[in-house]
Amino acid sequence: MDLGLIGKNVLITGATQGIGRKIAELFAEEGANVAICSRSADSVKKAVKELSLRADGRIVGKACNIKNKEEYEEWIAAMADDLGGVDIFIPNVSAGGGADSEKNWWKNFEIDVLGTVRGVEAVLPLMEKRGGGAITMISTTAAVETFMVPQAYNAMKAALITYAKQLSQAHGEKGIRVNSVSPGPIYFDGGAWDMIKTSNEKFFERTEKTHALGRLGTPEEVARCIVFLSSPAASWVTGVNLVIDGGYTKRVQF
Repeated sequence: MDLGLIGKNVLITGATQGIGRKIAELFAEEGANVAICSRSADSVKKAVKELSLRADGRIVGKACNIKNKEEYEEWIAAMADDLGGVDIFIPNVSAGGGADSEKNWWKNFEIDVLGTVRGVEAVLPLMEKRGGGAITMISTTAAVETFMVPQAYNAMKAALITYAKQLSQAHGEKGIRVNSVSPGPIYFDGGAWDMIKTSNEKFFERTEKTHALGRLGTPEEVARCIVFLSSPAASWVTGVNLVIDGGYTKRVQF
């Protein structure tokens, strides 16, 4: 199936490792032009070099701290100018989970929520100029079903699902689609579940067994869904929160 991504311009934040990196790889393989960022200039340089080896389109990138509003907006403007516009935006950066504290509430709000809002507000006018576009936000199954203990991460990711739905209604007439995805536990070297496996193997094994498919997911399995949802092949899909969890959650998706 042709996803219609050849020549599309894609901006992805936090794209040097994990799910973000796989998203960038798949877009590049589909012929899209891809712009990436992370806080580390060295990581961005390395990722751009490696992605370019498997890309038909252009791959560009620059270090950016999305907590810095001015720096973030400058990155979006520079990448859009370099690529010639923005068709797809994936705000992937997250502060992650952690013990509940006021510090974590501020951190998750500033990075997961406000970082997404600032990015969206910057790309919307650029998408309007091109007659449409697609935004896919990254939430979590911890936002749709109670998980472990009360955490800022869970609540802030839930806010993104509502925000995406509202945006889909507000900007649909401009040809801009907005969706979110909610991945379940995802395993990759150096990731959160890699650390959990090392520090609490029994909990890791119990979590595996609660999946209908009997295992944790991979970054590529999540990235495939995000790339499809963001592509012209999903042109009739907007306002959706796609749960990608291998049967981890038990609720019925109405």
